[in-house]
Amino acid sequence: MEIEKRADDPGSKAMEDKYNVEATENQANEALRLPITEAAPIYEQILTVFPTAAKYWKQYVEAQIVVNNDDATKQIFSRCLLICLQVPLWRCYIRFIRKVNDKKGLEGQEETRKAFDFMLSYVDIASGPVWMEYIAFLKSLQALSTQEESQRMTAVRKAYQRAIVTPTHHTEQLWKDYENFENSVSRHLAKGLLSEYQPKFNSARAVYRERKKYVDEIDLNMLAVPPTGSYKEELQWMAWKKLLGFEKGNPQRIDTGSSNKRIIFTYEQCLMYLYHYPDIWYDYAMWHAKSGSIDAAIKVFQRALKALPDSEMLRYAYAELEESRGAIQSTKKIYENLLGDGVNTTALAHIQFIRFLRRTEGVEAARKYFLDARKSPNCTYHVYVAYAMVALCLDKDPKMAHNVFEAGLKQFMHEPVYILEYADFLTRLNDDRNIRALFERALSSLPPEKSVEVWKQFAKFEQTFGDLASMLKVEQRKKEALSTTDEEGPSSLESSLQEVVSRYSFMDLWPCSTKDLDHLARQEWLAKNINKKVEKSTVLSGPDFADKGSTGLISNSSVSAKVVYPDTNQMVIYDPRQKPGVGNFQATTATGVLAASSTLSNPVVAAVGGQTSAFDEILKVTPPALVAFLASLPIIEGPTPDVDVVLSICLQSDIPTPQLAKSGTAPMQFQSVPAPSTSDLSVSSKSHPIPSGSSFKPARGKRKNIDRKDDDETTVQSQPLPTDAFRIRQIQKASRSASASRTASQTGSVSYGSAISGDLSGSTG
Repeated sequence: MEIEKRADDPGSKAMEDKYNVEATENQANEALRLPITEAAPIYEQILTVFPTAAKYWKQYVEAQIVVNNDDATKQIFSRCLLICLQVPLWRCYIRFIRKVNDKKGLEGQEETRKAFDFMLSYVDIASGPVWMEYIAFLKSLQALSTQEESQRMTAVRKAYQRAIVTPTHHTEQLWKDYENFENSVSRHLAKGLLSEYQPKFNSARAVYRERKKYVDEIDLNMLAVPPTGSYKEELQWMAWKKLLGFEKGNPQRIDTGSSNKRIIFTYEQCLMYLYHYPDIWYDYAMWHAKSGSIDAAIKVFQRALKALPDSEMLRYAYAELEESRGAIQSTKKIYENLLGDGVNTTALAHIQFIRFLRRTEGVEAARKYFLDARKSPNCTYHVYVAYAMVALCLDKDPKMAHNVFEAGLKQFMHEPVYILEYADFLTRLNDDRNIRALFERALSSLPPEKSVEVWKQFAKFEQTFGDLASMLKVEQRKKEALSTTDEEGPSSLESSLQEVVSRYSFMDLWPCSTKDLDHLARQEWLAKNINKKVEKSTVLSGPDFADKGSTGLISNSSVSAKVVYPDTNQMVIYDPRQKPGVGNFQATTATGVLAASSTLSNPVVAAVGGQTSAFDEILKVTPPALVAFLASLPIIEGPTPDVDVVLSICLQSDIPTPQLAKSGTAPMQFQSVPAPSTSDLSVSSKSHPIPSGSSFKPARGKRKNIDRKDDDETTVQSQPLPTDAFRIRQIQKASRSASASRTASQTGSVSYGSAISGDLSGSTG
């Protein structure tokens, strides 16, 4: 029962992830309430996972100081001080040193001074309090003679002068204290010293203000966890990169030694938080190497591999550094550690070790290791290809390389990539006979879905090495073999212009324009996809598609039962401006318009009593290019068409262009009419029965307006719509208000999607 209870405990589940920050914080808080004997294992566990967490080190060491366990305290400080460069932890160390050496007299004072000097050798923007504490400590020292007093004053002066040129949060306060100190000693001497250090102080203050901008972006409470790609982590990474770049620029213009010390300190602080970032470790090591400190770079790599033991990148970088300085045995040891016991060795590790042995020990050593590596269970075809390339390019032994490829072919005949690499090798040897034999052997054993790239390479090979007959023969075989795959499909059996383009192109030279290439690409896509769409649309729009009942539902096995379609039997186009079929349009129009009109005529609004429908009349005054475009639009399925299909069909449509009128003849004119609204051009994507003449009813309350239109229709129609946008909005607003008040008592209105406008409003009578 206890085990089950612990398994269900949320705290235990959270601790399964050792980098769980919240769980770690809870553990640390729990340790505060426990005796040090019980809390120590908890702290050790936390610090094993977060070795650079200064706040936990400080909490751990303070728990030891409370119980006066000085030996354990010193041991803990020796483990953390050099990797956790944080002022609160330093000050804790100083307090401990002063406490220990308080009763040791001069010897204890000297130990305390050394501790201060050690801490202040690491310059930090927050180290102002440490400087103040150090100066106060120096002032508190007793002087038993004039000489000792002079030495004390000199030590205080030097401490002030070091402090005021260090960019910290307390730089200005330290400068004021220094002024008071010098003036209290000697005003005459103070004038010269202050004038000498004033420019240095100004420079430090300016650098502090710049540095503060970068430091303020850094979260100093962040724990070092492996990168997860979160936005906060990326911001912290960028903030540290900016600070490092700032420090490398030596903004204070100090000497190289001091500048390098400052950069080292910044890198060490950065690694407290980005401890699991291999790029930071690598940058740190390479900076040391470029600065001439190879030994320091090697130490950084060793620390990096301890922090990230699974990082192959850092191991290769470390081996490269050792090899570049001639330490062959050290490099070999790194590779051997990477290879391990051979059980979990990667193929890449085998390959890189073969190359290393070939560079450093010669042909026989590399060959011997390859023979051993091929027996490894983790040896893949990559190892064979890599060693064959070593034999060809470095050993200049094509026969050995050929034997290696042949040996690998027995195991990796099913790998298309290996076949292609082998073919590429034979191409270098200009061995066209063996290339053909290789392709034939491979294609006879590979399944069609894995042979696509091999077929393409075979066809490309015949274009270079074969004649026209062999080239066309391979192309035809390729079509037949890939006709059953999803990539090619049955349409691949047909010849296409793309094949001609492929055969007669070279590098970036093409036998057609870019526009033609785009057009052919669309055609190829349509050949593979549009047939499925057309067949589906044909089935859905066929006579057996819908079985409309009184409920208006569509019953079909291919349509989900959850989709409910409205009854559109009574749907009509609502046009409040004119009567159906009434118009004074000019009869003369383009031939293309009449043809398209019959195609686009809406069967819902048909001729009533011999009069032409309003929709067809609108089409008569529509520009021919627009009518042709509307006529070319495909039948769609549902409210949202396939955009790619529609665009492809539109791009292939033969849209007529307007012809300029000949001189001496007047161009064809249409009588000016009000611009049709969106609803005028709307048309249903599915056929509907023609309603009776009584199904079209003008809006109630508009009879007087319509009768008045009969008298002066020509005048109204000849007036163009206002061009002022504000005026148009006012008219529309007034119209909507009047319409709403008139239709309040009507049965209601329904909105239907349209294939043309997508926003058709129709009144249900």
